[in-house]
Amino acid sequence: QVQLVESGGGSVQTGGSLRLACVTSRLSLSGYCMGWFRQAPGKAREGVAIIGRDGSTDYAEAAKGRFTISKVNVENTVYLQMNSLTPEDTAIYYCAASARPITWYPWNYDYWGQGTQVTVSS
Repeated sequence: QVQLVESGGGSVQTGGSLRLACVTSRLSLSGYCMGWFRQAPGKAREGVAIIGRDGSTDYAEAAKGRFTISKVNVENTVYLQMNSLTPEDTAIYYCAASARPITWYPWNYDYWGQGTQVTVSS
């Protein structure tokens, strides 16, 4: 059974950094687009960053210049480095896998992790 397990969330102050990790099992990263999504209380889930099967990356406007998505195929791990965090980044962050080459649409993602909480205080 495919599993995605996120870690690295926590509480930081404005301007701080966190590095999220998503470890996958029974899923080869070379065959999947991986995405980081987030959902804040009372808001819809939104895409943050994606990395395609070929390693190409894309970011939501809110993440550009502050977040970096990367993956290490041999470790079956996807990372999201988040810098210059603000309270607006407070949310549950989810890792997801899609068999598409690269996609932003949540409905194209086949597998989801349980999420990790990120809280940024002012």
